[in-house]
Amino acid sequence: MANITTQQLAELIIGVARTQQALVEAMESQKAGFKGSHFAPALDNAAKTRVTNRPLTLQEFPSRALLQCMGRAGPNVDQLARDLEALLSGQPLVAAATGTLPETAPAAPAADAGSLDMTTPT
Repeated sequence: MANITTQQLAELIIGVARTQQALVEAMESQKAGFKGSHFAPALDNAAKTRVTNRPLTLQEFPSRALLQCMGRAGPNVDQLARDLEALLSGQPLVAAATGTLPETAPAAPAADAGSLDMTTPT
């Protein structure tokens, strides 16, 4: 079996998120308001974007990638790969106590505004 890099895994996660986004867009075209009234609350719950008192985990990572895909700018593959590397190394991303940009645990790469930590305002 081939070894997969963090960058390749990040690209794969984004590809899956874009596929999911296509399904959401298809539902939206069939039923106006689906995204806002049904899908967005469920996705926020899966991504745990409102929970700010615990570290981000791999369980929320795909949902947060989908949220980024649904945004105007789209996902940042490099930042997603850095966040994934930090999570896979056992040093989960945490929200900064000051409400500023997210920070990572010591020895992990610093996250920036493109991070999947959606607990801080942009």
